[in-house]
Amino acid sequence: MRHLKFALLLVSVTSFILGSCVTTHPSGNPHGMPPGQQKKIYGTQSAKPFAPGQQKKRGGY
Repeated sequence: MRHLKFALLLVSVTSFILGSCVTTHPSGNPHGMPPGQQKKIYGTQSAKPFAPGQQKKRGGY
């Protein structure tokens, strides 16, 4: 009986720990650079294609 209680406690604690894990996705620019800096690197005329808010218009998601 003692081993059963210990096993039940172990299973419940493990399920609690694994159940409380939360994954998050970083918001904003996936490259970690401002749109203006990316514009300079890639040599384009506008930073609009690199702005996170403009990606939805081009199907970037």
